Amino acid sequence: MDSSDASSALIAVGVCGRLRRPNARGDEMTGDRRGGSTVAAATGSKRRRTAGRSAGSDRDDAITPKRNVNDSLAAALGCEIIAGLYPPGSRLPNEATLLVRFGVSRPTLREAFRALEAKGLIVSRQKVGTLVRPKSDWHMLDADFLAWHMQAAPTEAFVNEVFQLRRIFEPQAAAAAADNRDAAALARIEQAYADMEAHKSGDAELIVADVRFHKEILQASGNRLLGALGSLIEMALVGTFKMGWRSLAIKDDRLHQHRDVMQAIAARRPDAARTAMAKLLQESADDVRRALAHERVSIPVATSSARV
Repeated sequence: MDSSDASSALIAVGVCGRLRRPNARGDEMTGDRRGGSTVAAATGSKRRRTAGRSAGSDRDDAITPKRNVNDSLAAALGCEIIAGLYPPGSRLPNEATLLVRFGVSRPTLREAFRALEAKGLIVSRQKVGTLVRPKSDWHMLDADFLAWHMQAAPTEAFVNEVFQLRRIFEPQAAAAAADNRDAAALARIEQAYADMEAHKSGDAELIVADVRFHKEILQASGNRLLGALGSLIEMALVGTFKMGWRSLAIKDDRLHQHRDVMQAIAARRPDAARTAMAKLLQESADDVRRALAHERVSIPVATSSARV
């Protein structure tokens, strides 16, 4: 593991090392490994609204759907694998160790393992244990995988790959939308942009509206396969938008670039729509890179004691 992977791994301990699980009342419990034992703290709906909860966390809750304990455990382990705590070819801790660490039942742990196997992250072998699979086997476009990657290891290399993928199809989708959109599709794009303007000073609705803006353009292209790509990369969009807008307030010039795309689609000018979208993606990628650089400077010294 090189130094950048190690830094990402240490960050993941704090970002992804928590497990949300419901207690008997249905509230969520958050389990951390502290001093070798699982510490659970109720975080039900009332407590989520009490003092001490940051505004940023409230916004994250509005964007990120609630998950059950199986999903949360899969996310915690998935984050750690992606961040490099368990490199490809390495063996995960045995069941007994993980059961103690997370304070879950054996069926819950095995269900989480099945989810990770389905995403190509691990493979279980008799008399060997559970191994991390090569990165070439990972299902990179899986929605959960993208979300975990943005949480655990949002490296510049990964961000570059996300934006490279977007630059391959979104400008062409914008051009196709200019050619093929109908009045209803244009109205949905315009409404998404209006919602972005209404929330430009910063709240969860801004990111929701921006994701909707890009997805509506893909749908307006008239190509069903392009439309499906919006759902595939939605979590990556959320992650990159949150990193690019550290205060969750969009820059005026970035907002105006969205307007340029919308106006080109409205005017049925495919070349202008393609060019405007390419410019928007390039400058948005630069925003995220600057945010990542700032994050690296701000990271405090950490230890890897959380690894089991």
